This record gives sequence, structure tokens and C-alpha cells, in this order.
Amino acid sequence: MPGPAQQPSTRPARPSDPSGGTAAAEPAAAAEASGHGADTADVIVVGAGPAGSTAAYHLARTGLDVLLLEKSAFPREKVCGDGLTPRAVRQLIDLGIDVSESAGWLHNRGLRIVAGGRRVELDWPELSAFPSFGLVRRRADFDELLARRAAAAGARLVERANVDGPLLDERTGRITGVTARLGEERRPAAYRAPLVVAADGNSTRLSLAMKRYRRTDRAMGVAYRTYFTTPRHEDRYLEAWLDLRDPSDPDRRLLPGYGWVFGMGDGTANVGLGVVDTGAVSGDVDWKHLLRRWCENLPADYGYHPEAVTEPIRGSALPMGLNRQPHYADGLLLIGDAGGTVSPATGEGIAYAMESGRYAAETVVQALARRTDRGRDLALRAYPQTLRAAYDGYFALGRLTVAALSRPRLVGAAGAAGLGNPALLRAAFRLMVNLTEPNSRDALDRLLHILGRLAPSNRG
Repeated sequence: MPGPAQQPSTRPARPSDPSGGTAAAEPAAAAEASGHGADTADVIVVGAGPAGSTAAYHLARTGLDVLLLEKSAFPREKVCGDGLTPRAVRQLIDLGIDVSESAGWLHNRGLRIVAGGRRVELDWPELSAFPSFGLVRRRADFDELLARRAAAAGARLVERANVDGPLLDERTGRITGVTARLGEERRPAAYRAPLVVAADGNSTRLSLAMKRYRRTDRAMGVAYRTYFTTPRHEDRYLEAWLDLRDPSDPDRRLLPGYGWVFGMGDGTANVGLGVVDTGAVSGDVDWKHLLRRWCENLPADYGYHPEAVTEPIRGSALPMGLNRQPHYADGLLLIGDAGGTVSPATGEGIAYAMESGRYAAETVVQALARRTDRGRDLALRAYPQTLRAAYDGYFALGRLTVAALSRPRLVGAAGAAGLGNPALLRAAFRLMVNLTEPNSRDALDRLLHILGRLAPSNRG
């Protein structure tokens, strides 16, 4: 069996990159060209989801030798709504990915909100900072596309590399690499680098091994989804239903979340629900049963019936509001779900995962250019500051929203008032999806930016 000094991937490299780039070299050959062995690198990125692949791409394109370790083999499943806002679209464009419909993407115009018997369609705003369209694509395809894009930029992608712990400098406690199990045979391997980026999701075994624990004062969410065939599969609006209630609750109280229906353009829709744990939600809610019951109450023209379901219901946790800290210490950076970058306001995760990956990559590039250990560490400490500057105000507003969601009567009254006031609804929509331009002359943009900055950050 080949060891880590040889080709560690269990799958051959593809002849071309599906995003349009050139094929990446085999990991061992790329390592030799970089001056590293196959088991050493400048940076190790653990996890090839949106955060990890984005970080690996931006690191590799500067010439750094990057090992991108993915525990599964592509294509692989991921629980998600599959809908991308303009924030995520911007990151894809920055990766050089073709986001045209001819390349397999379904474009959407905005968000349709359904509540209290009303439907309101809100278009994505026209802004200089973000495109005015969103996208839909299945995560199994989406994640592989990003990982292959990182490989085309020069990152050494190793699939079926299940990282099980850190390598530590016994004197300093600093991470110096990771141990892993390769392939179906789970062959032991060790990889070394002066910096490691944890992009291994909510479970983030690596972060826990480095004693980065979740903050219990920050919200967690849950999401469950399935797919069913529908004549509405090419709907140009993402659809969110705010009247989400637990059928087992005798009081039929509103739940702090929403249901969604996102047309996939392939004959099916991704349908699911996302709920924030505010303490007001019963811990014994059967989420799968709730989703089935909710689907049964969709209008007849959606075409839902049990025989139309194409995949089983799957669920996952949503780590929100930068809930795992510190985001940098002792040679380890946390990005994406490992760092809790999901928005408390909307449950959106992909855009912030990709942005955090880019912020981390830019920080690492600057740090590795420093000449001393002290200089490098000072540069790396800027990463948590960058996250706070980008998200503290917005995530604080999200936490205030979560707190309000624990008061169903207030939610019901506010929702009714908002749906009846188009100007108020548009402002709330742009604030919640975080699509503003702080330097704009537009009064609404300036107001939303100020609200974000004034929101209490609760850094703790």
C-alpha cells in the first residue's frame, strides 16, 4: 500500500478542472515541484467544504504549498438549502468560476416571503459591491467544483484523508501538523506544516483537540431538508415560509425559524426547515416529522406527496454567530462552520464560510512573509480582528432577532406589520441578508450600516 510519502489520494487526478481551469498535478508531483515532501506543506487546510476550498484556492494562487485534506471522496452529500445569495455569488466570481446558467447554475431574482396568507417578492438589490442575482446548485456538485478549483490553483487535494488529531510541539503547545487515516483501509499518516486551518465543520474534531470549545451563550440552529419532484422546479425566487409551527404543540405556537422551497431547475425542489434554539423550543421536537407535516400543507400546485420525495430527510446543526473562539491561536485558524460563521439572522452559511476562508488566507499570506516568529504571530492575530470588524455588528443584530423570536406574539405582530409595509419590509430584508453599501449616498444604506455598527457585539 502506498504510504503518505507516495500518492495519498485514493482517486486519480482528473484530466481537467470542471470549473474551467487546468488540471492540477498529482499531489506527490506537486509537492516535489514545490520543494516539499508529500507529507509537508506551507499550510494544511482540513476540510474541503466551501470554507476550506476557498482558503486553499487563495493560498495556492500566491505560490504557497497547500495540502487540502478531505475526509470523504467527491462527490459527497451535505445538508443544505442549496440556495446562494449575492454574497456567495461574489465569492464564486472571485474564484474565477463560471456562474452562467449554461455552466449548470439556476439563477434567481430574490426572495419570496410567505406569511399570514400573504406573498411578497423581494428582488436582490442593485449594488456595486454584489451582483443582483442569486444561484442554486446541489451541494454535492457545488463542493466538488470548489475543491477542484482549489486543486487547479495548485492546492494538493487529498481525498479520504480523515484527520483524527493535531501534531503538537511539546514545548510550546503549538500545532505543527495533523495525523490522519487514509482511504478505506484507514492507513495512518502524518502531515506537517507551520500553520493549520480548521475547516472541518460543526463537529470540528481538530478544534476540540486544541481546546477550542463552543460558546454556550451563542445560538445554535438546526436544519433538515429533502427533495421532491415539482412542476415549480424553475422558480426564480427562493421561497421562505415564516408560519412554521410544531403540529404536536397544542398551542400551535410559531417556531423561531422558517420553511423553505428552493427550485433546483432539474425537476426537483430542495424543501426544508431551519430553526434557531432560543430555549423556547421543546427539546423533543421530531424535526423529520415536522418537515413531513409541513410539506403536506403546501399548496397542491407544488406537487408534494410522499411518492414525489426523491431523497431521505437529513439534518445538521448550524453553528452561529462566531460561537467557537479564539479563531486564531497556537498556529491554528478556524474558518467556516468550525468557527461558527453561520448568520444568526438567516441561517445563511456558505457566503460567510467562503468569506472567512478568504480572510484567513489573506492573513496567512501576510504572516508567512514576515521574517521573525514574533512578526508572523502578530500578523496572524489580525484574523480574529478581521472577523469581528466584518461580522460583529451584523451578527449582533442577528442575536437580537433570535431573542425576539423567543416571543411568538411579538413575532406575529411584527410580521403582520412588516408584510403590510413594503418600505419597511425592503429595509428589513436588506438588513437581514446583509446586502448594504456603507459608502453609498443612499439614505437606507447609511442607516442600515449605522444600525449594524451600533448593535451590541457581546464579544465576551
